Amino acid sequence: MTSASKQDRVLIFDTTLRDGEQSPGATMTHEEKLEIAELLDEMGVDIIEAGFPIASEGDFNAVSEIAKRSKNSVICGLARANEKDIDRAYEAVKHAARPRIHTFIGTSPLHREIPNLTQDEMADRIHETVTHARNLCDNVQWSPMDATRTEWDYLCRVVEIAIKAGATTVNIPDTVGYADPGESAKIISGLIEAVPGADEIIFATHCHNDLGMATANSLAAVAGGARQIECTINGLGERAGNTALEEVVMAIKTRSDIMPWFTGIDTTKIMNLSRRVATASGFNVQFNKAIVGKNAFAHESGIHQDGMLKNRENFEIMRPEDIGLAGTSLPLGKHSGRAALLDKLKNLGFDVGDNQLKDIFVRFKDLADRKKEVFDDDIVALVRAGGGEDDGYLSITSLAVTCGTGGPAEAKLVMEVGGEEKTATQSGDGPVDATFRAVRDIYPNDAHLELYQVHAVTEGTDAQATVSVRLEEDGNIATGQSADTDTVVASAKAYVHALNRLHTRRGKTGEDEKEISYKDVS
Repeated sequence: MTSASKQDRVLIFDTTLRDGEQSPGATMTHEEKLEIAELLDEMGVDIIEAGFPIASEGDFNAVSEIAKRSKNSVICGLARANEKDIDRAYEAVKHAARPRIHTFIGTSPLHREIPNLTQDEMADRIHETVTHARNLCDNVQWSPMDATRTEWDYLCRVVEIAIKAGATTVNIPDTVGYADPGESAKIISGLIEAVPGADEIIFATHCHNDLGMATANSLAAVAGGARQIECTINGLGERAGNTALEEVVMAIKTRSDIMPWFTGIDTTKIMNLSRRVATASGFNVQFNKAIVGKNAFAHESGIHQDGMLKNRENFEIMRPEDIGLAGTSLPLGKHSGRAALLDKLKNLGFDVGDNQLKDIFVRFKDLADRKKEVFDDDIVALVRAGGGEDDGYLSITSLAVTCGTGGPAEAKLVMEVGGEEKTATQSGDGPVDATFRAVRDIYPNDAHLELYQVHAVTEGTDAQATVSVRLEEDGNIATGQSADTDTVVASAKAYVHALNRLHTRRGKTGEDEKEISYKDVS
């Protein structure tokens, strides 16, 4: 474990569906979780942490269904350090071909105060709970939460206890993104050297990006001897997020000269997964995000463009094809057919089924009737927006807005609520405010608008606007997105999309609500 060779395999542990979903507003539907898990499985992710089964019936059902459907990946469920959590996690993952229980407890001085345990009492609990997990499942992962701020002697002590109790993987979380790369490598190598039995198990690294060092810390930990990286698609996660899967995987692939390791990831599937997770979570990928950002392979500087024309390697250390992007082709128009649209989607890194293609094609034709040319970013916006508001309890039938320079705007809205048509007219401080007031008039609710964000997809006055809306109601957070050449229409659809998500959760009597706080989870 301590020395790297050219054949060293680094396992990829994806926690998008657990830690990634802890981002405020990133809660995914049951169907979205199943789809993303299937894509992760197909991409070659070694371990999928599918959720926190004790948290809610929704989480349990999603983890259980993912376990039953998985073909290649180990399916992991998270559990706190108590038998009830561990039993529930095992019930959820036991149908997987390769199940894993991941149990954790906070070991730093700050986190020991939460359960009010002495060092000895916590050590006893670790032994008891890891032993209990191992009696249920032969694949057990244990994590000392906030490990990077735990006293060194105590960290060595509890890691040894977990190994002796049967942990097959020990994960060292930098829960609050506190460490730097030197510390990250030193902690792993130090544990391997100091703890008896450490050379017989796998050490993992789990880094957060609070100081912008999650990727560097993860790779440094591998250099120190870790052979499992915990990460998420797009770096999704609490606060500043987790280590981004695409970054560590492509760093290892691109810099094999100094990183003599490899992963089992099919990197050509990265872009499709990135965009699917962005759509499901409602979290846009920043334009300059490494690997998967819109500008990751864009070159505007004249010097850069000249260099690219002469030799791509002048300014590209990776090929777009490596992550599932093909070369840019001509824009589509209203005469383009289904085959051309499918080819464009594949070039953009999307892998869509027949039903999804049918839905996208209908909306593409509608957009093409309003725009002379439909560009790549327009297609991406169509896919990301989805049907949204059209397939839920609420749907918009028609919207007419009047604006004037001398008075408030007025919105006349017709909606279907559970199949019943309702109408409202409201005024407001601008067309969007008037429209949202009309929606609330038709469908009274206590949802608080936490985020309203608009950006133009392409240039020009006929550009689509992509609108993101985040709502909070009784502790539940839901995000809605939509795209349209009319910004007000896109805003109304995004708002209704978010309301539909809140209504669905409310209708399931809290099934998808987090009944247990995630604040203490690594």
